[in-house]
Amino acid sequence: MVVVEVQPEYGYCVLVAVGSSFMLVWKAMKRAHQNTLENYPTFLMLLLLGGLQHPVLSAAGGVVWCLGRIAYATGYYTGDPRKRTRGMFGYLGLIAMLYSTGRLGTRLLGWY
Repeated sequence: MVVVEVQPEYGYCVLVAVGSSFMLVWKAMKRAHQNTLENYPTFLMLLLLGGLQHPVLSAAGGVVWCLGRIAYATGYYTGDPRKRTRGMFGYLGLIAMLYSTGRLGTRLLGWY
């Protein structure tokens, strides 16, 4: 447990400043988590459907996407906007799963 002792003459100013910095970190974590939850249904459907046609490619794409989300979240937690792009490589996994799902769709339609 963290205890912060403040001299009475300072009042609540120091506690508000400490609380504000913790709140910024909390909000960054919450936004990164929400962004991952927004992308999760797409990830699951592409992983499931793409895995029917190309299971190894979809599994590899799923691992790349998960690693990309971890890199994105850790970069987002820092609060530096430039570090948010660290996880962009995760979209390569999503593209691989999209390709695999597209191949499944064309096969089921009899286009190839």
